[in-house]
Amino acid sequence: MFTGIVEEIGTISPASQTGTGALHIRCKTVMKRTGIGDSIAVNGVCLTVTSLRDDGFTADLQPVTRRLSNLGTLSAGNDVNLERSVGVGQRFGGHYVQGHIDGTARIDRVLGEGSSLLVRLAMSGDLLRYVVDRGFITVDGASLTVMRLWPDGAEVSLVYHTQHTITLSRKRAGDRVNIEVDVFAKYVERLIGASADAGGDISMDLLHRNGFA
Repeated sequence: MFTGIVEEIGTISPASQTGTGALHIRCKTVMKRTGIGDSIAVNGVCLTVTSLRDDGFTADLQPVTRRLSNLGTLSAGNDVNLERSVGVGQRFGGHYVQGHIDGTARIDRVLGEGSSLLVRLAMSGDLLRYVVDRGFITVDGASLTVMRLWPDGAEVSLVYHTQHTITLSRKRAGDRVNIEVDVFAKYVERLIGASADAGGDISMDLLHRNGFA
């Protein structure tokens, strides 16, 4: 499990072979107390550390990961957001993030608004159905708040501090980013669907019994 609070921006090493699935990432902070077999979110994708080096770690990409995420398009020198999995007793910052992305979105535009940046994301209806105004969304592993919705996308805002701690502020129109929607929205949809199939109604009691209220 992750929180969407990016710990470090790492860099793809020339030693990586994304075509065959080996991804080597240069980093420092997330190497602390990290061992082989541990989980690290790379641009929001939960990857397992397969080897350690003095300058970073290596993880393997599955074919489905290369197909569904932007990791398969990375090349040497590209930056990625990194976060270690949450340990017991650690402070929980952003929101509940699984590290299992739901798809990608295309950056439609990036606009300045005072000291902030507004990033508009174009995404499919399959993703947008789980996105709500002022709700959480994970973009390349970063927990962000949805500021506005459109029929074909959503807009997030990056305050000055966040612009320097995640890679999104370096992206341009046309770039693709990994998206993980709030998993609780999917649970609620499934709960409602199951109730409807059984001929029942959604009530506060039903939501309470299933932990959603």
